[in-house]
Amino acid sequence: MTTATPTAGAVVASFFDRYGSGDIAGALDLFAEHVDFRVGGAANVPWAGGRSTKEEVADFFAVVGKVLSPAEEFTIHTTVAEGQHVVVLGRSRFGVRATGRTFTNDFALHITVTGSSITVYHMYEDSHAISSAFPSAAV
Repeated sequence: MTTATPTAGAVVASFFDRYGSGDIAGALDLFAEHVDFRVGGAANVPWAGGRSTKEEVADFFAVVGKVLSPAEEFTIHTTVAEGQHVVVLGRSRFGVRATGRTFTNDFALHITVTGSSITVYHMYEDSHAISSAFPSAAV
């Protein structure tokens, strides 16, 4: 008896269910060992940059959890799945622990699922709003 491979949309929905409930380890289980993971942003935003391994993705989520207060808002309003690609549009609002400032962030994610693992995770977010909530970058 064979088990059906979940659709890309189902894998991404599972990722957000796990992440949203605080099951970071479960969310990480959905990533491939090697991943194209990118989040653009300014130098003063500690999670900005690229990662290529599941271990580096785990570090990303650890940093986010350390520097941000729990989400004041996290809403996914659109998900479009086509084959192995999923685009997610949403809005979030977080506080930055170091400054007490908050930011509202409209975001888009492009996620690619190969088999049942996330192999591409590209986040596009309001980098200006986020950077403004953090301490200034050293010049």
